[in-house]
Amino acid sequence: MKAPKSWILEHVDVPEGTSTDELTARLTLTGLKLEAVESAGADISGPLVVGRVLTKEPEPQKNGKTINWCTVDVGDANGTGEPQGIVCGAHNFEPGDLVVVVLPGGVLPGGFEISARKTYGHVSAGMICSARELGLGEDHDGIIVLPADAGEPGQDVRGILGLDEEVIELEVNPDRAYALSIRGIAREVAVSVPGATGFRDPALRDTPLADDQGHPVRLEDTTGCPVFVARTVSGFDSAAPTPDFIAQRITAAGMRPISLAVDVTNYVMLETGRPIHGYDADKVQGAIVVRRASEGEQLTTLDGTRRTLTAEDLVVCDDSGPIGLGGVMGGESTEISGSTTRVLVESAHWDAVSMFRTGRRHKITSEAGKRNERGVDPTICEAAADRVVELLTTYGGASAEPGVTVVGEAPAMPTVTMALDLPANVSGLPIDPDTTVGHLEAVGCTVRVDGDTLTATPPPWRPDVTDPYDLVEEVVRLVGYDTIPSVLPAAPGGRGLTRAQQLRRRIGRTLAGAGWVEVVDFPFVGETDLDALGLEADDPRRTVLRLSNPLSSEAPAMTTTLLPALLRTAGRNVGLGASSVAVFETATVTLPRSSEAAPILPVDRRPTDAELDALVKALPDQPLHLGLVAAGEADPAGWWGPGRPVEWSDAVDAVRSVADALGLELDVRPAALAPWHPGRCAELRLGDALVGHAGELHPRVCTTFGLPARSVAAEVDLDVLIQHAVHLRPAPTFSTFPAAKEDVALVVEESVEAAAVEAALREGAGDLLESIRLFDVYRSEQLGEGRKSLAFALRFRAPDRTLTDEDTTAAREAAVALAAERTGAVQRA
Repeated sequence: MKAPKSWILEHVDVPEGTSTDELTARLTLTGLKLEAVESAGADISGPLVVGRVLTKEPEPQKNGKTINWCTVDVGDANGTGEPQGIVCGAHNFEPGDLVVVVLPGGVLPGGFEISARKTYGHVSAGMICSARELGLGEDHDGIIVLPADAGEPGQDVRGILGLDEEVIELEVNPDRAYALSIRGIAREVAVSVPGATGFRDPALRDTPLADDQGHPVRLEDTTGCPVFVARTVSGFDSAAPTPDFIAQRITAAGMRPISLAVDVTNYVMLETGRPIHGYDADKVQGAIVVRRASEGEQLTTLDGTRRTLTAEDLVVCDDSGPIGLGGVMGGESTEISGSTTRVLVESAHWDAVSMFRTGRRHKITSEAGKRNERGVDPTICEAAADRVVELLTTYGGASAEPGVTVVGEAPAMPTVTMALDLPANVSGLPIDPDTTVGHLEAVGCTVRVDGDTLTATPPPWRPDVTDPYDLVEEVVRLVGYDTIPSVLPAAPGGRGLTRAQQLRRRIGRTLAGAGWVEVVDFPFVGETDLDALGLEADDPRRTVLRLSNPLSSEAPAMTTTLLPALLRTAGRNVGLGASSVAVFETATVTLPRSSEAAPILPVDRRPTDAELDALVKALPDQPLHLGLVAAGEADPAGWWGPGRPVEWSDAVDAVRSVADALGLELDVRPAALAPWHPGRCAELRLGDALVGHAGELHPRVCTTFGLPARSVAAEVDLDVLIQHAVHLRPAPTFSTFPAAKEDVALVVEESVEAAAVEAALREGAGDLLESIRLFDVYRSEQLGEGRKSLAFALRFRAPDRTLTDEDTTAAREAAVALAAERTGAVQRA
């Protein structure tokens, strides 16, 4: 919300000498955060003065353009008192008019320096300015012609045009819609700035009594529109110019002057916060009816868009059908035009939820809609309409027709009850009952105290105040958030990182050292992401926790897997030219346990055990996961030879390296799970516990995310690994005796897992086995159909002696015997 400082101070008195910085600092402390303080003339320097046109001589040019050679009286501003010769291309002025002149040495917005220069055969010593050249709007069709009594030649024009006006821009939270008006901001100044007095409510005015002589109105949906006020003016001059003070103020507030009728309704909206709409009264056919639209009903709105309505839309109708989307945008059929002489003024209160839904459904954003969908004071409809009538009659030559239509009444505000000491208990400040009552009354509440209990009726402009803690916020923000003591708990010394933190850092260092790059993604997911992974309808990863107010409608839920975000990140980098990508992320995923919403716990006392149990049961599980995605080359090509593309084993090895860093060893078994290739997917187990999966991505998934074929990925549950990790690993012991190497080739059925054979060999070899490695898988006709040969390299070493041939032979044969017993393996000659 942009608000000229002088406009605010028309409605409240502050102590003399109060600076803009002091004013905005107090507003920020009470909840209206300062965004910026601007001034339209901040970028203008040098002589900018009032000039009176003495002569105007049109001179046609060869290019078909006609310029005017003018002499302009600028008083003593040029240092000589002589008229200034200026070339001007505009034609909307005559001799005797007062204009805005920037003299040589002046600088206009954009760094445009003015100097005396020869143009069109004359030395032009200055420039006669338009609104756009001064940064006052987009009008460049003609220069600014000042009123005849604006000032004297040579007088500085900044004050006349409001160029020295300070405009305060505030960030207004959605729950404080009342501050989207001068009325609301001035009220905040009155209660927040020390010494401020004399708040003058622009909506507090005498209005004519309602009667049955006004334009007939019927409300068929009093929930959607509880109050509707209609006033009519006739004899309106649609060509009448907008007064300078109105044009300057709505421009400073960020709106564009259009016409007197439109500018007046915008001005009153900015002043009071109440959106107003004007109809060409001669185009309205019969009585006005407010109702819900019929499904499929059509309306062309003021922006020229033909809209198909739904049964949820509130519409304003006459005998011809819908003539406006209530509270959102008017209709084209009753638009005020240059021939309008009678204006029907609508000032109505609309249901905020309906306004929000209609605006989003039809993709309409407007200043009026922004206020209506957040909640506006329903009691000022008559005052706002009367203010519009006053301005139209004063500046548009109109007269108010007899009759004031007021249908419906403002809904009553609900009362809120709280303990008198609740603000003190919540804030920790010594707030006494008198302070609590005084501050609530200052913000407009009607307060009744009964013993230790307070009952407050919020003011009609505060629909956001609905529970005791809203009252607490009102009291504490006026006491001052800056007075709440900052008491930090004593930090325990010497503890350092926790075990889990140390292990997480160990995991990150391990992967970074292996060439993987850590990324951080948003933890949100949508149905399209899960579809892209190829998940089945009954896959548990499709059971997601949906957010009530997501950042994006395309990702409205908390993710159950890290892979969609990682795949998008990898695909984005490949699309930007990265030939090889290896990224990882450690983050929590959200696995819902219950469909019930978490209860809201009290803040003025310790929750009961039952309340805490209910909260815990409603919370989802959020295990820590590790996700990996790699594409392109695992080893780059170079002068040393060709590169090696990534393959499924790289994903498995990356997870195994993490497990090894934690002092663990994982079993690898074949599996089939989306989004991996059904024949190149492995499940990773720690004992009997399933830790995760790794392997090559399905070709369809690679295509969807823009990755090269045969890209790989892995996702594992880090909580399981960290739980079983060896925190302080003992230093390794090294034997000084030589190793003995033995190779064995075992023929097994195709269905036998290499991991099962390896486990049997490891157990059978006993303590002398130092390491085991699968180095070859062989298939041939000689082995027979459905059989394969697995070749393992076994390395034996003793800590206290050199092994003999008998030692290694016995260990190897024991290993082979156990493998044969468990897997049916036959040693290959």
